[in-house]
Amino acid sequence: MPSSSVTAALARRATLRRSLRLVSDFRFEQSDPARFYGALADDTARLIDELWTGAADRSLAGCTVLDVGGGPGYFADAFAAAGATYVSVEPDASEMHAAGLDARGSVRGSGTALPIRSDSVDICLSSNVAEHVREPWMMADEMLRVTAPGGLVVLSYTMWWGPFGGHETGPWHIFGGERAARRYRRIHGKEPKNRFGTSLFPIRASDGLRWATTTTEGTLLAAFPRYHPRWAWWCVRVPWFREIAVSNLVLVLRPR
Repeated sequence: MPSSSVTAALARRATLRRSLRLVSDFRFEQSDPARFYGALADDTARLIDELWTGAADRSLAGCTVLDVGGGPGYFADAFAAAGATYVSVEPDASEMHAAGLDARGSVRGSGTALPIRSDSVDICLSSNVAEHVREPWMMADEMLRVTAPGGLVVLSYTMWWGPFGGHETGPWHIFGGERAARRYRRIHGKEPKNRFGTSLFPIRASDGLRWATTTTEGTLLAAFPRYHPRWAWWCVRVPWFREIAVSNLVLVLRPR
């Protein structure tokens, strides 16, 4: 996979200790979302800051960051603390207000048709959203469109065959998404939040890498596993194996 100084700062921080801390936080996603997403927000802001520093040789201060699929806005405070202007786009009004946070920095709209002017943001981010979009590469194209020349697009998504691919229905999703959803309903007495075929779709590492290396609108700068220590980043280079080993793939592109 392409590699460059873009990931140098992140690579130094990508330790086993960080990986274990992030994986440990996953257990609070349903029971204590503020705790889970608060920790993820802090790590995401640092990740974006490190990538931006490597690509542009400056900090996030003064930059405009667009978060596609920003949900209730858990990331807003973390990016504000870094000095960035944070704007999120979220299609679901109930999701925007789910946590009772200030949603004044949010815009209601679809990731596949962003209501944002072309070439208007420094950084366009999407974190754990592509697997919830029926046409994720249309969304990825839109992210490139709205990002200014010299900016960055950072697309991070959870892969279907990985341990978290089925979200709350995992690991049974590997036997079929619909079967896993029925099992969840039978055991918990309710539908899973992430419903296979409606709000959760099978997406692979190879899908994202194919898009990133063939799009005429951007150049792939780096591809790496989001939650792995640096010494395990080699997994991305191995076809088939990466589908189960990488879990979450980060694609970093610069618009052309």
